[in-house]
Amino acid sequence: MSKIGEKPIEFDAAKVTVTVEKGGEFDYLTVTVKGPKGDLKQDIAEGVKIEVADGTVTVTRESEETEDRSLHGLYRSLIANMVDGVVNGYEKRLEIHGVGFRGTQKGTAIEMNLGFSHPVTYHAPEDVTVTMEGQEVIIVTGIDKQRVGQVAAEIRDLRKPEPYKGKGIRYMGENIKRKAGKAGVAG
Repeated sequence: MSKIGEKPIEFDAAKVTVTVEKGGEFDYLTVTVKGPKGDLKQDIAEGVKIEVADGTVTVTRESEETEDRSLHGLYRSLIANMVDGVVNGYEKRLEIHGVGFRGTQKGTAIEMNLGFSHPVTYHAPEDVTVTMEGQEVIIVTGIDKQRVGQVAAEIRDLRKPEPYKGKGIRYMGENIKRKAGKAGVAG
């Protein structure tokens, strides 16, 4: 039995509404979670059953087949993240390291100087908010955990931290494995 999948998801029924309906894309079940920060939807594949009662969501599987077993824990985690997202939201912080490396807020976009010959502009998608705290800290917030992580990864990919001096964009608290530079040859 899946240790993650068998845990029930508890939520405050006064703040959050969870509904399960048939007829999503490809005739799957669709779980809709509505809360104070917004609403999210997730299609659920066949083989997994979702039951909502008294502020608790229970995820069960119909059989012991490998595919159903793997989807059991996955959908439980996705629904739990949806419930948490519409109540609390998610946040990822990135920091810019390097001499002359900095960013500025330009409306919903951020413009960064990352050592290239031109400034790099990142336009945030509509469902995620990207803000600058000072010139070196980027804050990515939203209600969908996957989208927040994806946007943070896209921003980090604009200039990954290099291993010699550590210059680039990194997650807050990320430890960059450093390499030794050239060894001087006496001769």
